[in-house]
Amino acid sequence: MNKINKSEAEWREQLDDTQFQVCRLRGTERPFTGAYYRNTTPGVYHCVCCDAPLFDTETQFDAGCGWPSYYQPIRPELVEEHEDFSHGMHRTEVTCARCDAHLGHVFPDGPPPTGLRYCINSVCLRLEPREVV
Repeated sequence: MNKINKSEAEWREQLDDTQFQVCRLRGTERPFTGAYYRNTTPGVYHCVCCDAPLFDTETQFDAGCGWPSYYQPIRPELVEEHEDFSHGMHRTEVTCARCDAHLGHVFPDGPPPTGLRYCINSVCLRLEPREVV
């Protein structure tokens, strides 16, 4: 996968203020406010920065945490994990493998089959609805 490298100015031009704050500066959106927290439209979530496909709605579940949650990415190599010691906590940050956008965090308290909970900010995603046949 080819990495996308843009300057801060290029990202600021492409993204709105909230997207830039979360995706590029590793911020977070307030819980229970994201557009995809209670999504029921089937489809594929893409990175808002580079359009890489990241998560499928078939793996989304209600974790009750206030952010959209998934038990796995579409393919493991589409996301990268990094140790995060910010805010006095030790967590595992999830970023887009293609453009390094901050997406959220992954926790080991999810449902089967993976036992993982990818807790992802809605503002980092764009839903491409699946055609209903």
